Amino acid sequence: MRDSAIESAPEEAQTQGREGLASGYTRWALKIEYDGTGLVGWQKQNNGLSVQELLEEAASRLVGDAPVMSATAGRTDAGVHASAMVVQLDLPCHERLDARQIRDGISFHLKPHRVAVLEAAAAAEGWHARFSALSRRYRYTILNRPTRPVMDADHVWHVRRPLDACAMHEAAQTLLGRHDFSSFRAAACQANSPIRTLDRLDVTRSGMHIHIDVEARSFLHHQVRNLAGSLHLVGSGQWPVSKLREVLDSCDRRKAGPTAPSEGLCLVGVGYAQDPFG
Repeated sequence: MRDSAIESAPEEAQTQGREGLASGYTRWALKIEYDGTGLVGWQKQNNGLSVQELLEEAASRLVGDAPVMSATAGRTDAGVHASAMVVQLDLPCHERLDARQIRDGISFHLKPHRVAVLEAAAAAEGWHARFSALSRRYRYTILNRPTRPVMDADHVWHVRRPLDACAMHEAAQTLLGRHDFSSFRAAACQANSPIRTLDRLDVTRSGMHIHIDVEARSFLHHQVRNLAGSLHLVGSGQWPVSKLREVLDSCDRRKAGPTAPSEGLCLVGVGYAQDPFG
């Protein structure tokens, strides 16, 4: 069982075999949003409701209870949200449905759960939600004020101590590029290699909110949340700016900061060579 984390397809998986399309089925690309509060994450598990289970059940009801299969660009775990997750659904060919009917029909059957389909499109031949993806983008949000969150409850990490977003951003820039990210990797991570290429790691403040925006082709288990936990130590003044690079170079998870809470994390975009919804 995986705990409140995200893990996208590892870089080495991009060259592995693609999942075939079953005979009699058509592949559809869907962009969905969901509130991960109270869910066990994307992947089906035996200890609670998952986004995958809800989506497949809703799609099955749309096509007369026929079985449907799904895959996702990146797996989110318990408490993590998505505003633009891309998934694929393989639906029976005999069902004559257009993109609007799939979008609205599945969204209808997802009620009352906080999951909805934003866009739907027929997938190009050979397209795969996971293996065709070239980048994933996440935003981690910190509410930095003395008073606890109300409107943002379950969607931010509440930090009372004042944080220096400029210092956090400066430290973050030292991690850009291709590195061994063992220091920010969960012990349960199943990726074959800790090597990842970080294309973006920006920290900005907007009023009482601090946003950590990160982009890469793939991420290690808990990598973004572990980065957020370490950047928090820089922002609070407990670590100097130079400390973050020292932690990276140590390749030792024990040297890094704590894992930030899951509720502040949201997948905000998936990049492809050609936009499947374009």
